[in-house]
Amino acid sequence: MKVSRRVFLKCGGVSMIGMSTIPAFLQRAIAGTAMPNKKKLIVLFQRGAADGLNIVVPYGEENYYRIRPTIAIPRPMRGQENTVVDLDGFFGLHPSLAPLGPLFHQGQLAIVHAAGSPDTTRSHFDAQDFMESGTPGVKATDDGWLNRAVQGVAETDASPFRAVAMGPNLPLTLRGSAPAIALPDVKQFRVLSQSKSVEGGFEALYAQTVDTVLRGTGNETFEAIDMLRKADPSKFQPENGATYPTSRVGQTMQQVAQLIKADIGMEVGFVDTGGWDNHVNEGGAQGQLANLLRDLGQGLAALHQDLGDRMEDIVVVTMSEFGRTAHENGNRGTDHGHANCMFVMGGPVKGGKVYGKWPGLGPNQLNEGRDLVLTTDFRSVLGELLSTHMGAKDLQTVFPGFNNSPTKFPRLLKA
Repeated sequence: MKVSRRVFLKCGGVSMIGMSTIPAFLQRAIAGTAMPNKKKLIVLFQRGAADGLNIVVPYGEENYYRIRPTIAIPRPMRGQENTVVDLDGFFGLHPSLAPLGPLFHQGQLAIVHAAGSPDTTRSHFDAQDFMESGTPGVKATDDGWLNRAVQGVAETDASPFRAVAMGPNLPLTLRGSAPAIALPDVKQFRVLSQSKSVEGGFEALYAQTVDTVLRGTGNETFEAIDMLRKADPSKFQPENGATYPTSRVGQTMQQVAQLIKADIGMEVGFVDTGGWDNHVNEGGAQGQLANLLRDLGQGLAALHQDLGDRMEDIVVVTMSEFGRTAHENGNRGTDHGHANCMFVMGGPVKGGKVYGKWPGLGPNQLNEGRDLVLTTDFRSVLGELLSTHMGAKDLQTVFPGFNNSPTKFPRLLKA
């Protein structure tokens, strides 16, 4: 069947074709019917290696203050600003993360400390690839753990928005045989698929994809952008008094909430943040790291508040390629380290606890005499989220070569 471009546009795109030829997800969008409710996982990657020791501060350990004489965060002091936000009498949050304190104590936020990749590389590029591929130490892996996880959770007639990266490029973690989309900005209706890039508006998009769409494949960029246009996520404003920071992180988190509210079938989302490589003048309670954490804390707290009851079906997890050195360096910063911390937020989370075995910061307790020792493999954290929350059945396929037995899960989620 041949349909001219002019007739196609005049008749409203796919709406002119018999409904029987249109994928069910697009029928729902045209009819204004919400997608079936699904569990959702949002992954936030802190690129550059965030300083986990100043994010979740072991203020109960004297060694922390001994090895960080100028950038350590002061112990909690009631009524005093710029001090640690106490969590459990030993650990506390950086003061810029104060908005997350109530979520921790309400049981909506859990933390895993001394977590990360077991690979010892100090290369940002290698470490990021290892964490995104889910195969530490194996450079040959060309697809990502999040894509493999999507493949492993069977779904018929899936939405093209099932897996979304918020940004201009599809990250390694979402590359693979499962369809995934990179979305730079929901307000501009610009969508990039993993097989092609399309810019220049609806007509340019039409010209590249119409033939495939008319064959009813159901997974091309045209269908995604048409669905996005009809749903118009940008019309969904923050609820429950939520206010997002005006930073890139804050605005990206708001767009994640808008996609979720639009009910267009997003199940996994990926968000990038950068700037965490603080070798010089990292700062303590104030400074470069504090500014980054302020945006992160406010953005996560706003997302949680905005989504309200929807958070019962949502888990948000943070990760970074590795941590920083335990000792501060001569430039009042930190260098490339090893273990780090991970946040897990959401209604299904058994929060209010810092999980993981704490290895200590004594001279004989550090990795290679310089870093926090790893005690929890990041794949155990993700494995539990994928298995218990998302329903993944075959973690061996998602994380090949890793024994991800449920007996080794940190038990971060409610039964």
